[in-house]
Amino acid sequence: METFYPDLSPRFAGLLNELSGRKIAVIGHARPDGDCIGSQVALARVLRARGHEVACLNADPVPRRLRFLAGDLAFATGAGFPAQDYAAVFVDCADHGRAGQQIRALFPAPAGAIDHHLSNGGFARNNFIDSGSAATAEILAGMLLDNGLPIDPLTAQNLYVGILTDTGQFRFNSTSRRTFLLAAELLARGARPSAAGFELYERETPGKLALLQRFLASLRFECGGRVCIGQLPDGIFAQTGSLPEDTEGMVDYTRVTDGVDIGALIEERSDGIKASLRAKDPAYRLDLVAGRFGGGGHACAAGLNVPGEQIATFYPRLLAVLAEQLRAVDAGR
Repeated sequence: METFYPDLSPRFAGLLNELSGRKIAVIGHARPDGDCIGSQVALARVLRARGHEVACLNADPVPRRLRFLAGDLAFATGAGFPAQDYAAVFVDCADHGRAGQQIRALFPAPAGAIDHHLSNGGFARNNFIDSGSAATAEILAGMLLDNGLPIDPLTAQNLYVGILTDTGQFRFNSTSRRTFLLAAELLARGARPSAAGFELYERETPGKLALLQRFLASLRFECGGRVCIGQLPDGIFAQTGSLPEDTEGMVDYTRVTDGVDIGALIEERSDGIKASLRAKDPAYRLDLVAGRFGGGGHACAAGLNVPGEQIATFYPRLLAVLAEQLRAVDAGR
């Protein structure tokens, strides 16, 4: 069988040996998505099968449409967690703070970090980072297979969902030959695409549809139609009967219009702004755009949080940076 990660996989085996006999906390990022939960559950199940006592921690609850992945694993938020008893492995966290400040403080020196974000500089003792991978679940699946570790059907389903969601159902330009090879290996081990598709894409709530309706009505085209920005003002979740988790995937609507190069979702909260950025071409380096506001991510997909800001003041600031990025890319072509 093909070796998927010849550089990372031997080091991953070394980490497993280092953690032998330890309790392990598998930590994901705030407002978790399919790649985060899928990677957490998959790693936790493999570790538990090896005899470890395992806990999964996230700053926010598992989203409704991802609960089918958890099986019998419980998730904790970090409050009152006995961190001193556990070694920590972070997954899908572009930086240490993505897990939330409470969990970061509980685990100031993680044993490991598995991630695929371009902006990740490595914050753990052992870092398994490959920005050329489409998903953290892709890296994890490859390292498990390279090391001959058993993958049961639920573990395979979690890894498949992580890959499926972070590739936009195998549409994004991060999708590679390796992505499909690993997906095929996961299907051979019990992953079920039809079940995943139903749970992820055919169980929307009326509140989510009302939220989407409001978001689409907010879209504005800027920079001669090359930038599309949508807004979700503070209080909109209560108005529409939706939840913050219902924004998952909504930013992708901003870049589907022909001629749009960069799309953005600006979400206003009581404590500040959360924004998601998407591009069709990695040349636009949205990780650098997000970095201007303290965020990060990938070349085509990035995010940021700005405390104490409102849409009225943040919108022109973001638009100015996006316009500057368009000009820089145009000048370099």
